Amino acid sequence: MTELRLRFDRSVLGALWGVLNPLAQVAIFALVLSNVLQAKIGNVDNQYSFALYLCAGLACWNLFNDIVSRSLNLFIANGNLIKKAAFPKIVLLANLVGACVVDNLLLLTAVLALFLITGFTLTASLIFLPLLLMLTIALATGIGLILGVLNTFIRDIGQVTPIWLQVLFWFTPIVYPASIVPEQLQNLMVFNPLYPLVTSYQQILVFQTWPDTGSLLNCLVISAGLLLLGGFIYSRAAEDMADVL
Repeated sequence: MTELRLRFDRSVLGALWGVLNPLAQVAIFALVLSNVLQAKIGNVDNQYSFALYLCAGLACWNLFNDIVSRSLNLFIANGNLIKKAAFPKIVLLANLVGACVVDNLLLLTAVLALFLITGFTLTASLIFLPLLLMLTIALATGIGLILGVLNTFIRDIGQVTPIWLQVLFWFTPIVYPASIVPEQLQNLMVFNPLYPLVTSYQQILVFQTWPDTGSLLNCLVISAGLLLLGGFIYSRAAEDMADVL
């Protein structure tokens, strides 16, 4: 992919950096949270339970956040290509999503390796991981496409979205278990489209149980709806985008 080639161009270690970076990330979590803070999660009998809980949530969040954040300025940064009538604009989005997925697969590999190193066993519940990956991609791509198009016309979108992402991060049980949240807020969490995905990652990786298929079905419907809405908005705005850029 073009984006990946540009990132590792003239780098001595090349694509190896894509492995070293997530490995360093999960190693820091394991060291600080488990050895220094001695934090644990629930009744999981493992010294590194909290670090692994956090890594499982971040595996989902990082993919979502990368796609949405990079999509914000996708069309603005490629204005010259957008103006070319013969250029298939959707290739830009596909290239961006592909690069984010490769990064996330490297992070997932590092996370799974850390699970094995720290004594966790990988169970049959892992068969849901590809489904969770695809749902996360669909949700993030739909939101990213909508925001990317809107940001082309209303640049305030690019300023508001990072703030919204920070709020969404802390409103999602990534660095804390949902059980410690007051019941009133727990009821509100069901309206967070990322909530069932993050908790499903944690269920299959940390708690080694089957995810809630009902909530995942709802997430599938929402993701499909956002993708269709994003495609509709893009198709209606494509010509005007070329004029604005």
